[in-house]
Amino acid sequence: MTSTPDAPAPETQANANALLLQAIALRKCITATYNRMVCTLAPHILYTKHDDVFVDAVTLERDGQPPKEIKLGTFKLAGLKDIEVTDRSFVPDAIFNPGDIKYDRVTLFVVDRT
Repeated sequence: MTSTPDAPAPETQANANALLLQAIALRKCITATYNRMVCTLAPHILYTKHDDVFVDAVTLERDGQPPKEIKLGTFKLAGLKDIEVTDRSFVPDAIFNPGDIKYDRVTLFVVDRT
């Protein structure tokens, strides 16, 4: 099986999925490279859109600096490189709405808000 440059090999995709599932379940932050920048993210939900997997996460750091504002960002899983689950815990942010229509019938895993 061949893969296109922007699509990771299936085993890489499966590993990324597993790491994100673990991070969401344990409420642990991840570090990853996205658009050539190292980011620390608090992943809240893993879902599909147009046959691709995405994660919505709060960016806590970008290249070692905190963001100007706290917001929920959407990251295509295929674009996240060098994903690592950290020991840093997070509390699900109030800006995250798991009932948002964009997650309807496409959610793979969501953070427990209790």
